[in-house]
Amino acid sequence: MSKDGMDKIFIRDLLVRCIVGIYPEERTEKQDVKINMVLYTDLRKAGQSDDIDDTVNYKTIKKQVLKMVQESDFFLIEKLAEEAAQIALKDSKVEFVNVSIDKPGALRFARSVAVDITRARADAK
Repeated sequence: MSKDGMDKIFIRDLLVRCIVGIYPEERTEKQDVKINMVLYTDLRKAGQSDDIDDTVNYKTIKKQVLKMVQESDFFLIEKLAEEAAQIALKDSKVEFVNVSIDKPGALRFARSVAVDITRARADAK
């Protein structure tokens, strides 16, 4: 199955504070990160039934991602993105997920540094 043509649910600009970074000053003070996720799924059944059980409960995924990020102390935003993707893929209705994580202020003279990953159900741990 390809994600092209699939329905999408967007979680946009989720702002979270966490410990992330390789430098000593990044290991003691929480920093802002901004998370964007695209959940690829089939929304036809939910569109007809109007029943939450027929769709992805994005509030549940958001809460799980928030909890994971707030409690994390990873060195890399790449690891944060991977863990967020794995949370989304635990929902059996999510076939693919795209996760983008921005770390504002990571580089002088740059608004942000970001990573962007896409994972498929086949990649789920």
